[in-house]
Amino acid sequence: MISVFQPVQYPMDPRWKIPTREECRYYWNLYHLPGHIREHSILVAHVAEYICTLASSRGLPVNTAAVVASALLHDLGKFFCIEHGGSHNQLGASLVMELTGNPAIAQGVMHHVCWPGELDIHKFFLPLVIIYSDKRVMHERIVSLETRFEDIYKRYGVNPKMYRLIHQSWLQTLEIQEQLNRTLEADLNACTFDSRRVVQGKGGFSGRR
Repeated sequence: MISVFQPVQYPMDPRWKIPTREECRYYWNLYHLPGHIREHSILVAHVAEYICTLASSRGLPVNTAAVVASALLHDLGKFFCIEHGGSHNQLGASLVMELTGNPAIAQGVMHHVCWPGELDIHKFFLPLVIIYSDKRVMHERIVSLETRFEDIYKRYGVNPKMYRLIHQSWLQTLEIQEQLNRTLEADLNACTFDSRRVVQGKGGFSGRR
């Protein structure tokens, strides 16, 4: 049995289903995802697709459709967990695995909060790009990492344990960004990802309070 809970590399198997954008919207309807979570997921997919385009132009073997599907479905379990409790990434990964049978896509959902394994953008492109893309979208806005983590610290850093976990996530996301910048020859934190959207909240934040 394939487990998406383990940080292992999944070369994309042509037998695994990759849902289309329309199918992802159908899954949203199945699990009654509210509009603001859909908007957030659309923007995360937009950032992820942009990164895939850069990666493809640099010759990386990227499956853009799988990355976009994982981004669109990364919060599939969130509304249920808001209502009833539980881990939205674990529930979402289980739902995605059941719906698609694709462990690579489900792994991106499972680990979009943080990555428990080796930080290697070449080996683990899909899950690490999902983590990074999610950290660039605050609610329904594309923002800088600094702004996103300021919000996360304020909302969830309610005790020393949570603060340490968030700080670990901050450092991990910075490392992912640095690897992406080197690999893609880009400055992603200065990137708007869309000429109609301006990155908000640059500068100042160091991840320490």
